[in-house]
Amino acid sequence: MSEKHLHIISFDIPWPANYGGVIDVFYKAKELSEKGVKVHLHCFEYGRSYNGKLKSLFYKVHYYKRDISKKHLFKSIPYIVSTRVSEELATNLLQDNYPVLMEGIHTSALLNDPRFTGRKRLVRTHNIEHDYYQNLGKAETDLFKKYYFFNEAAKLKRYEHTLDKADALIAISKNDYNYFSSKFDKVEFIPAFHPHSAIHCKEGKGDYVLYHGNLSVSENYNAVKYLATKVFNNLPYTLKVAGLNPPKHLVQLINNYPNIELIENPDDQTLEQLISDAHINVAVTAQATGLKLKLLNTLYNGRFCLVNDKMLSGSKLDKLTIIANEAVEMKHAIKNLFSKTFTSADIEERKHLLGIIYNNGDNVQKLIELIF
Repeated sequence: MSEKHLHIISFDIPWPANYGGVIDVFYKAKELSEKGVKVHLHCFEYGRSYNGKLKSLFYKVHYYKRDISKKHLFKSIPYIVSTRVSEELATNLLQDNYPVLMEGIHTSALLNDPRFTGRKRLVRTHNIEHDYYQNLGKAETDLFKKYYFFNEAAKLKRYEHTLDKADALIAISKNDYNYFSSKFDKVEFIPAFHPHSAIHCKEGKGDYVLYHGNLSVSENYNAVKYLATKVFNNLPYTLKVAGLNPPKHLVQLINNYPNIELIENPDDQTLEQLISDAHINVAVTAQATGLKLKLLNTLYNGRFCLVNDKMLSGSKLDKLTIIANEAVEMKHAIKNLFSKTFTSADIEERKHLLGIIYNNGDNVQKLIELIF
């Protein structure tokens, strides 16, 4: 059998795999590699350092400096795309004729490069990016950032037709699949790849609710503000908030609530412990975009999971979560859940459903068939 080689272009260095997008990139590449595919990984580098881990896992690893200079703000193509155009990358890819998987619209500039006409090129869509940027703009209070997000959203919407030149688009959620397949012909749905191979939930009860996320991101600190001021403002239960780099205004807000505790910058082990010991993991968002990988994490490792509709965004995880969209509904759901025990039957249901949709082994097989 002839060797299978694949170029994967990652928008960032995918290790450590500790935020949404790179989790999917890293575990997808790892699964491909374990199935015998020779992965040539190309990473754009900005702020994360090189890592020996990648070199030990993949056939070849290349790094390119992402050019984040301001001149790209004035170009007609989106900033997230134009800052990742690299002649060095193109030269490396032209050494052979292997298929190319581009991670995100961010790395899709090659679709417009005539030298790659006829080459098999696939794009993993991590999001409906113009919606994502539009929502970031709405949530942002800083005027310059607000302008940048709205401007980028408009550019991304105009640029999107470029994806028509790809041999296939691989959507990460059912919502994204529905959107892209209404615009393009060759669209497949393959859910997010992730680090979990087994369920590690504890039976029984916990005595607190946990919210976790990167607290320097407006989407997340706004979620914490909402939970503090609208949901836990008069509940007799403890809310623990764990996450990276909380801004000063959030720390001050949390200090006003005796039943809310902040755990700043927990290490992985501490976070895992917090997730598994909580009675309820709560995940709410104002943005129905992409797949929230932290939701998968809590389903594999935590007890009850309380979410709003937007958190699910076509992830097919509705049956495994408790859904509440308004503050009143959330309060009611929390009271109700504290009267229940998480049972072995709950764990079995998770095993069954997660095994059907989010099985890395099955999903990588689909991907290999699509590419080769």
